[in-house]
Amino acid sequence: MKVLFVCLGNICRSPLAEAIFIHKARINRSADTWEADSCGTSNYHIGSTPDPRTIKNAKRNGIEIKHLGRQIGVGDLEDFDLILAMDKSNYHTIMKIENATRHKHKIHLLRKYDPQGGEDVPDPYYGGEPEFQEVFDILSRSIDSLLESLREK
Repeated sequence: MKVLFVCLGNICRSPLAEAIFIHKARINRSADTWEADSCGTSNYHIGSTPDPRTIKNAKRNGIEIKHLGRQIGVGDLEDFDLILAMDKSNYHTIMKIENATRHKHKIHLLRKYDPQGGEDVPDPYYGGEPEFQEVFDILSRSIDSLLESLREK
């Protein structure tokens, strides 16, 4: 099972989601079963490391991030089994990609898995540590639920 996390620039939310997923899959001894990657809908940060505040927040929460920014492409729709957008805007952008409607069954909002509900994972880019921690908490619990769902399949 290959999971792709998608946000706008691929420097805050989606690389953190990817890193949390990989970390939790290793803890659950499922790292060989599930793969994860992340990308952005924009081309703003191709080749860039995640935002320093994202890296700092991840370290504070015991997560290591190894990622360089990239933009989603047509091939990703074929290659990944599950594509999880951080917000409705990213979801709609993904759905505009060539042949996306053919893959609609595997494109969802990540917070579909959030036990506390909600639609969008807020973008912390213009915020501070509290906003980055809020995003970490949302991603962590959503990914716990996602992994539980994947184990049941």
